[in-house]
Amino acid sequence: MKLSDSKTINADRATVYAALLDPAVLSACVPGCTEMSGNATEGFQATVVQKVGPVKATFKGEVEISDQVDGESLTLTGAGKGGTAGFAKGGASVRLEEDGDQTILHYDVEAKVGGKLAQLGSRIIDGFAKKMADQFFTSFQDAVGAPEDEDAEPTAKKGWFHKLRKG
Repeated sequence: MKLSDSKTINADRATVYAALLDPAVLSACVPGCTEMSGNATEGFQATVVQKVGPVKATFKGEVEISDQVDGESLTLTGAGKGGTAGFAKGGASVRLEEDGDQTILHYDVEAKVGGKLAQLGSRIIDGFAKKMADQFFTSFQDAVGAPEDEDAEPTAKKGWFHKLRKG
């Protein structure tokens, strides 16, 4: 499954790039992430709980960041094993483009699954992968560039990363 899209983020390119390397931001934005550790240099370890069709699984895996061009682009690559449910792996190439005070984040995502998950059929898997990518990048857009929501929980605040970097 391949998917390409873009999001406009109300933050400068340096702030957006820094957020892509921050484990707290990634953890808050990955749907179903229950745990994340590590760093951008050595890679991240994550635990994600997801339900794909009738199959619910806990995936434990790693995410690596490569092909970094500081402030401009990078590639996120991950793989996780979900026990008897199978495995999932994929990546996202991300390119940042300045647009005045905003940044346009362009992404190309590719995902593959195996095991029981692969038996669900490509329509279900493709829909799930698209939903996961959309949720991640929309959450990322909100965390980095949206106006802060004062009533929200700290990790759910809109624009919380951008405010941290300015404060």
